[in-house]
Amino acid sequence: MTTHHRFETDNQIIAYEVAGNGPPLLLLHGFPQTRAMWRPLLPALSESHTIVTADLRGYGDSSKPADMPEMSFRCMAQDMVASMASLGFQKFHVAGHDRGGRTAHRMALDHPDRLLSLTVMDIVPTEHLLTHMTTEIANAYYHWFFLAQPYPFPETMIGHDPDAYFERCLLGFGKATLADFDPELLELYRKSWRDPDCIRSMCHDYRAAIHVDWDHDRQDLQRKVTCPSLVLYGQDGAMARLMDVPATWSDRLADMQHAAIQGGHFFPDQSPKATADALKAFLASL
Repeated sequence: MTTHHRFETDNQIIAYEVAGNGPPLLLLHGFPQTRAMWRPLLPALSESHTIVTADLRGYGDSSKPADMPEMSFRCMAQDMVASMASLGFQKFHVAGHDRGGRTAHRMALDHPDRLLSLTVMDIVPTEHLLTHMTTEIANAYYHWFFLAQPYPFPETMIGHDPDAYFERCLLGFGKATLADFDPELLELYRKSWRDPDCIRSMCHDYRAAIHVDWDHDRQDLQRKVTCPSLVLYGQDGAMARLMDVPATWSDRLADMQHAAIQGGHFFPDQSPKATADALKAFLASL
């Protein structure tokens, strides 16, 4: 059974759900989705773990910061550490897709004593992506730079037809069609991204990546994540086509496993069983 909760930080509200029993596993969604993306994986994962799925600040049912620096991965990570502590979980596993993966990576750097393991899904390190930007990468991931433009330019453009823009994002990062996404989950995503405050927060997320997070990551270039780590990526996605995804992590993760999953960037939606199986096998090996 899944239970719904709200956690209040000093200035934000984090919406989350809890299911299952066993060691705690925090699952973090990415752009432009919500915690609902994990529902197809919950039956398998909750057999062995207590699963916490949370909306990042700025997304879904969580609060929407008005100030750009408050959408940094450091702030998002602190939310989740505090939320898990409120549940009595001082140590936990974390897995994140897309922006959730970047939040989890920052969490592993800022709060290494809290993590039992780290799983990142279809991302390369933020610092690596921005420092080694090429024309091909910029063309595939143009949204990083469009969303980061000054307020309210992208918000105004997107606000004229949020469904058209964000559905294009779901399809634009490698080998996906709308049929790959559960219709009920799509409706939940649409409800979220039609909110003007959510659009603003998502733009702030990408602004913060360039103006806040990049600097944080450069400061930590000499540090490695010490907990056991798993890198999963879509074998048909833009990341795999343009980069050697495991190689971008090799000097940042001290204890790394990696695997390619059938599908593109949104392989958890396209291949939920394979994703759950890979994550369960990794956790069982620890």
